[in-house]
Amino acid sequence: MAFLYIAAGINHFIMPRFYESIVPPFFSHPKLINWLSGIAEILLGIGLLIPSLTSISAWGIIALLIAVYPANIYHFKKGLRKKKMVWVLALRLPMQFLLIWWAYLYV
Repeated sequence: MAFLYIAAGINHFIMPRFYESIVPPFFSHPKLINWLSGIAEILLGIGLLIPSLTSISAWGIIALLIAVYPANIYHFKKGLRKKKMVWVLALRLPMQFLLIWWAYLYV
């Protein structure tokens, strides 16, 4: 799980335009949101590897997954409009709850 979040966080800096494009328009500063969420994923992933930080990092991941859920909904709606990858984007929505459950196992 730690590797997943560290890699995902790094990806925010490799592909910033993608992540910025799925920030819902009612949020301002998509570049800042991308940067902050990428840093958070990296730090929380590293925290999972440190026994004294595992539980708090898992709670942080749960909070982050809840916080980014609007971006997943927005991305799905964009996919519907463009008729692109709709089934993948639809699958991602319930998968977020599985990721929350997985993180909860580390609490």
